[in-house]
Amino acid sequence: MRRRPLLGTIAAGLALPRLAHAAWPADRPIQVLVPGPAGGGMDILARTILPFVQQRLPRATFVVVNRPTAGGQQAFEGIAQAAPDGFTIGAAQAPNSITLPIERQVRYRVQDFTFLGNVIEDPCGLWVKADSPIASVADLVAAAKARPGQVTIGTAGVGSDDHLLVLALQDATQTEFTHVPFNGTPPIITGVLSRSIDVGSFNMSEGLSLMREGLVRALAQGGPERWAGTAQVPTFRELGFAVLGGSTRGLVAPPNLPAEIRDPLRAAIAEANADPAWIADATRLNLPLRPMTAQAQERLFLDEDARLRAIWARKPWRD
Repeated sequence: MRRRPLLGTIAAGLALPRLAHAAWPADRPIQVLVPGPAGGGMDILARTILPFVQQRLPRATFVVVNRPTAGGQQAFEGIAQAAPDGFTIGAAQAPNSITLPIERQVRYRVQDFTFLGNVIEDPCGLWVKADSPIASVADLVAAAKARPGQVTIGTAGVGSDDHLLVLALQDATQTEFTHVPFNGTPPIITGVLSRSIDVGSFNMSEGLSLMREGLVRALAQGGPERWAGTAQVPTFRELGFAVLGGSTRGLVAPPNLPAEIRDPLRAAIAEANADPAWIADATRLNLPLRPMTAQAQERLFLDEDARLRAIWARKPWRD
């Protein structure tokens, strides 16, 4: 007779996690781990799209947490190791999140992320100060051949999309630059403007406002075609260089996210991507949009993983 109340108490105790789980997403803020500093491309992605996602998740609130160190490794590991309870998600980009597990020991696998949807694809570009004597890619290549290893190019780190673009240009032109890695784009821009580096490699959306102000000049962009926001800047291919590079950016979550959390997040991101108000904001903010479903985003990341592993097998980019 006395066992029934006891068993009822135990059952209620076991049910507590389920009750807490059912409180998503209103129980507490959802932290969004961003592998870049405030003001960088990944930070802008998160802070601009999340208000539109939040509108589609009643009672949800998002808090952006920047973790730019170690090339974003801490952010990606934080996402991968978080509890699959819907209260931690993150921003991830190809190729940056993919190159880290190839080149070093990390505590995550890209294949294990729960993909939520892509938002942006931002071509890389090479940038110089507006009055730089390097006025074209041809000038840059000529300077590198005249002074091998002395022309400096800043990137957001080893294995970043910025860095891979520089390596592709080196391979295409048989030249050698001095690579200067930074933690994110803002310090690269500072380096270009202060002349502490000759050239900066960063995404087109990140340099557009400075270009409009007449502070920097883009030598070329790495997309397969010109992005409309910088239609006056030629692609490397147009200039005769077999060089492509850019950053595909979206949102991911920890492995094994339950469907009852995963599917509302995916639906909210898909609806946000299609929202005319978001598209208008993105246009105003000069963000190059490439909305993808979670399934398409996952295929892109896994295909890129295979491609980059093949490149690493031929010649590691850390060498």
